[in-house]
Amino acid sequence: MTNTGGIPTATTALGDARAQEALATVKKCVTLFGAVGVIVLGVVAVMAFTGGEASGFMWVRGVVLVVMAPLIHRMTVRAAEGSYKAFGRVRTLSTVMPIAIIGVDLIPGLCPAWYAVLQGLSALALAGVAVITRGAALRAAFPGGK
Repeated sequence: MTNTGGIPTATTALGDARAQEALATVKKCVTLFGAVGVIVLGVVAVMAFTGGEASGFMWVRGVVLVVMAPLIHRMTVRAAEGSYKAFGRVRTLSTVMPIAIIGVDLIPGLCPAWYAVLQGLSALALAGVAVITRGAALRAAFPGGK
């Protein structure tokens, strides 16, 4: 199905209660991802102001992940409105970002353990999004987008 602009949109299955519930859960997970990101950035700020370890890497990555949260949330909202393109982006980002976050955290000496643990928690929220977007309800609502 397409909208008037020729952009693929979801089928009527998007109106299904299971699909709407799944999308609501996705929004909550993305919000949790953002909240944990804000907490991480706050802890980095406290560490920096109290003389603790707060590297440039920690600042930059913290800011980038906090900025990503509202972008992913907006894509989720667009997906809930029927945009297959936005749904595909949420699906892809929620798969790639946790792998990247955890992979970078495993590089020895790059960041302290507390930072890696907090970032890992945010990655878990996105991993939940990856699982939900591959569930039956959303597969039925977005059947290929072709």
